[in-house]
Amino acid sequence: MADPAAPTPPAQPPAPDAGTSPPDAGTAAPDAGTAAPDAGTAAPDTGTSAQRRWDQGWRGEVGRLLEVAALVGLVVTQPLLDVLGRSPDFFLFHRADPGQILLLVALVAVVPTLPLVALGAVSRLAGRTARAITHTALVGLLLAALAVQVGRHVTPLRGVPLLLVAVLAGAAGAAAHRRWRAPGRVLRLAAAGPVAFVALFLLVSPTSAVVLPRSDGGAAGTAQGAAVHPPVVMLILDELPLVSLLGVDGRIDAQRFPHFAELAGGSTWYRNATGVSGWTPNALPAMLTGRYPARSVAPHYSQYPDNIFTAFGGLYDVKAQESITRLCPPSRCEQPITPEQGLGVLVRQTGKLFGQIAGPTESAVDPEDSYREQTRAEAGLDSAEPVPDDPKFRWDSLDDNQPARFTSFLAGLKPEPRPTLHFLHLLMPHSPWAYLPSGARYDAPEDLPNDGAGWVDLARQRHLAQLGYTDRLIGETLRTLRASGLYDQALVVVTADHGVSFRPGAQGRGMDAIKAAAGEVAWVPLFVKEPRQQTGRVDDRNWEHVDLLPTVADEAGIRLPRRVDGRSARQAPRTDSTKHFYDRPGEPITFPGGVPTPPPPPAPHPLVGTEVRAGPAAGAARVADLAAFQATDPDTGTLPALLWGDVPETVPDGTQLAVAVNGRIGAVVPVVPADPGGRRFAALLTDDRLFRAGANTLDVYQVTGDGTLRRLALS
Repeated sequence: MADPAAPTPPAQPPAPDAGTSPPDAGTAAPDAGTAAPDAGTAAPDTGTSAQRRWDQGWRGEVGRLLEVAALVGLVVTQPLLDVLGRSPDFFLFHRADPGQILLLVALVAVVPTLPLVALGAVSRLAGRTARAITHTALVGLLLAALAVQVGRHVTPLRGVPLLLVAVLAGAAGAAAHRRWRAPGRVLRLAAAGPVAFVALFLLVSPTSAVVLPRSDGGAAGTAQGAAVHPPVVMLILDELPLVSLLGVDGRIDAQRFPHFAELAGGSTWYRNATGVSGWTPNALPAMLTGRYPARSVAPHYSQYPDNIFTAFGGLYDVKAQESITRLCPPSRCEQPITPEQGLGVLVRQTGKLFGQIAGPTESAVDPEDSYREQTRAEAGLDSAEPVPDDPKFRWDSLDDNQPARFTSFLAGLKPEPRPTLHFLHLLMPHSPWAYLPSGARYDAPEDLPNDGAGWVDLARQRHLAQLGYTDRLIGETLRTLRASGLYDQALVVVTADHGVSFRPGAQGRGMDAIKAAAGEVAWVPLFVKEPRQQTGRVDDRNWEHVDLLPTVADEAGIRLPRRVDGRSARQAPRTDSTKHFYDRPGEPITFPGGVPTPPPPPAPHPLVGTEVRAGPAAGAARVADLAAFQATDPDTGTLPALLWGDVPETVPDGTQLAVAVNGRIGAVVPVVPADPGGRRFAALLTDDRLFRAGANTLDVYQVTGDGTLRRLALS
């Protein structure tokens, strides 16, 4: 009888299948030449042998697991993480947070392997032969799937021919794996691949900035994904010639326009930048579509469907305020569609992405564009608005309060959880001119001439005064950006759509002005501050405003869906210096480029700023709205800073009149031929410090040939 105290040996696992790879590729095969043990020698310890076979069997299972994991990593994990790693837009668009992205990566790296491992485990229950056949079949199928992807990249084969070649490659690989040890050893080493693919995705890929946002030195409110798609702040001014900002040295006049000079000191100033039209309904669409004006149509999104708002929308939240155009469709700016969110959406979209990557045919959809949403135009929602025919269809909104529009723009300048495009087209310093540099308003007749002797000089003075106020708005923008922490992060663009000529005989923006003073009409200021740019520089490349969209898109990491006429500033400059200008769409005129020379600034009259004492009246003059000087309230923000009137016919044209408020001369202007309204003079008092609350004394003096002043009685 057996000793009940003797230990029971473990059940012996089945011997390895002779047709499979050795269970432990690193264990040497027994020496065939070793002599058999002597018959008289004691039998080996059966318990130890069984344990060894048991261990070798499980090592073989671990090896098979590593081989499957390596192939799944090459077939699934690597291509998916490669595309997703190059497409942070996918996650930004679906508002995915870092936790959701990490879960998706874990699913991509682990889940595809699990059913294959489970299949292997189940096949083991059917015996050693079934297990060996199942594993070999899995290796062959995975190698065939890998061959499909490799074949799409290195051969012209597609469809059934590619599948046939892939099946042959998979069968050959499976046979080699079953026959020799080396393929199995290589695959087991390659099992480290999925770990490496995940590490590259999290630490090196462009998407890594979304998964693991970089610290910005403590700046408040660093937006997620800012390193991928920085915030964009675009301020488009209107009717601003570059030369109006320049001093005699060709630089920004820092004394008159300190905030424009500040902006230039921290950005790239494209000094040779020109608009492509003198009319905003043509000029602004060219800037925002990157295409020269081709047709005379309304500046409406239905006529210009490929513009900055439709290109940025979806990846970017859009906060746009337009004055004359309506290029931003309601689906982007008024009622933006919120894309589906959540881990389930990410998994579903990733599954579709894998189908595009792994299939034997070319996908009609670029995998890296899988974030794209359906626009309201495609859904039939944008089409509800009638398409306007008149390019001036928004002219009735030109009197909207531009400072209030600007205040709303400033209120939105703050870091957001998603990349944001902040856009404002501000009708400044565009006429009608109504602002002093301090921001105080003044009233002016609508029919006051802008050309002719004396009047064109007054128009330029009013333009420069309103430009001084615009400079204050630029200062407020810079202060707001810095206070919110957005300045360093953001791409900031400040420019104008076109200029205007104040040259006598060629005032305005039409063909006569272009021919006589192209430097005032076409050349505009353009400042582009890149994210984290600290110092200013000047770039004199031949910039045309069709270059604006491709440049901003490049800086913001946006791929434009259509060809454009413009050239990004990240590309090599144009070799041709020719400028193109469209007084009429489709009919360009050309002229040579080059930074324009500013006209000499108007020299202030030596009497301006001097104090005078009113003497007896020695003549007469009529001034409109004298009552405004008797009840001035600066707190209302309005001052009687522009006055106009006439003098007797006995006062010859060209006579100088000095205008004084409260005993200090504020302007010296000439007498000119009467305009249709009967006015022979007008003066702008740009220094609001001349005024005080309550009653103000207004005096008008005739400057005689010897420089003496003769006070005129006012009525």
